[in-house]
Amino acid sequence: MADNESPYIEKIANPAGLGLLAFGMTTVLLSIHNLGLFALDSTILSMGIFYGGIAQVIAGIFEFKKGNTFGATAFTSYGLFWLTFVLIHAGNFNGSLGVPSEAFSLGAYFAIWGVLTLFLFIGTLKSSPRALQMVFLTLTILFFVVAIRQASGIAEIAYVAGVVGVLCGGTAMYTAFGEVLNEQYGRKILPLG
Repeated sequence: MADNESPYIEKIANPAGLGLLAFGMTTVLLSIHNLGLFALDSTILSMGIFYGGIAQVIAGIFEFKKGNTFGATAFTSYGLFWLTFVLIHAGNFNGSLGVPSEAFSLGAYFAIWGVLTLFLFIGTLKSSPRALQMVFLTLTILFFVVAIRQASGIAEIAYVAGVVGVLCGGTAMYTAFGEVLNEQYGRKILPLG
């Protein structure tokens, strides 16, 4: 062994389980709000900051370390999505930032996230498991449904967003459970397709 070689091999755990759970659980919680079951409050915003936001950014950074450009881009982007989402809504609650100038600006915000997600969905078609493809497909639909709801002002569309969001977040959680349990047991416990 040369003097500059380390006798230790650094192994990085798969950060996808953390990233998918952070995304999925936060999305389900917000989607239950969209179904009209409770108000948008500090519960959702706190989850958005710490789990949906910070935990996904951490997962994205570790995907960079593993050399996974797709995972790094997705987790870091959606982690930062949650942080911007919380800032927009927290500013509305305390009046420090003011309400967005028009509904169209929020519609554009969600639509641009829909465009990013559509292209990431196309990326999943290369070699990703079907479960991950479903996450990105339902997320693409979700962003565009929410964009339409925000731009149109039609409140009933929020319910559709809630249904699609629960499906999307639930699929992300299932995919995370599969990633973690399949690795832990060294065999397929939950099929991912």
